[in-house]
Amino acid sequence: MTSTRWARRRARKAVRRRLTRFEVRLRSACPGIGFTARITATVLTEPPYPSSVDEITGAVRTTLRETANEVSKTCDPADLASARDVCGQHLAGLRRLPTDPPVEFTAELTLELLPDDRAAVAALLAAQRRQSVSDILRQQKTDALAAELTHPAALLVRWIERDNADWSQLPDFAATVGTVAEVFTRHRPENERSVEYEAVEVLREFLASFPDHTQKRMLYTLMAAGMDSAQRPHHSAKAQALVNGHAAAETGGAS
Repeated sequence: MTSTRWARRRARKAVRRRLTRFEVRLRSACPGIGFTARITATVLTEPPYPSSVDEITGAVRTTLRETANEVSKTCDPADLASARDVCGQHLAGLRRLPTDPPVEFTAELTLELLPDDRAAVAALLAAQRRQSVSDILRQQKTDALAAELTHPAALLVRWIERDNADWSQLPDFAATVGTVAEVFTRHRPENERSVEYEAVEVLREFLASFPDHTQKRMLYTLMAAGMDSAQRPHHSAKAQALVNGHAAAETGGAS
């Protein structure tokens, strides 16, 4: 009886010793950069075990390595704190070896980056920052240029200012310059590609399809009335001001 008790104690200690802070190399979401983890497993099943201590501890280590890798490969090495939380929570659950009877165990880990991996993360973040700045500046330049060139006159000025511009061979204003300016008009920055901006564009095209001043005055009057009916007097007043502005322009043109 005493011998059996000592045998169980030795088996328990051997299992604990072999499953305490064993090292694991884990993948991250960034190829070439990995985590270094130390895992400690706690076997909850009391001896005697259905297999030898070597077989039990080897199976537990293999299971935990595979389990940790499954979740670590989705973690960003630049966010080590989140990776620790995610991997720690994933390993903390109760697991069983498919033995008869099953061996139950839990685990905890510490997650770190080796110096080479930390240097790689720093280099990656620096490159991403440079790329982000370059992308933002290029997008800002694109948006500003597109906004400028929506006006045919601005587009023509750009053409005239280029090197070796030939004033005797100006492009056809209506066919070429107007068409290109219309292409730039359809450009919208990301923050302006909403339903509201699309609706404004549709409304602009609709109003532009009525070149006669009388028709425009009628449309703005109807729009002001609709806004007033929708209990938007402030917007109605702005629309009515547009109507009055067109009327003043027509009166001035006729005098």
